Amino acid sequence: MATPSEATAAQLIFGPNVLANSSISTTKFLSACFAGAAAGILGLENWAGFILFLASTLLTAGIVHAVNCKGKPKKYFQGGVMELINPGQDNAFTFVLVWTLFYGIVHGV
Repeated sequence: MATPSEATAAQLIFGPNVLANSSISTTKFLSACFAGAAAGILGLENWAGFILFLASTLLTAGIVHAVNCKGKPKKYFQGGVMELINPGQDNAFTFVLVWTLFYGIVHGV
């Protein structure tokens, strides 16, 4: 049984907006893929590759913050800025997978 506070929070979530915001996760996923490909092609190893991942995550969050959210992410996401900055476990693993794939293809390891 839902408590009154949970019921109120559920009423604040509007289905079409949640669906529209799902494009943000796709944007984060594609950003992780391209960053992994860039790290692999450039031959980055160890921390240099993860720094590229961090930079791409921050750049993507900054662009979404400025363009899509118009500087007010709390209006669009429950977590606000922290939800934009959080890359997510899936995106981190995607980055590593694409990074190693391209590194192996380009550098013949």
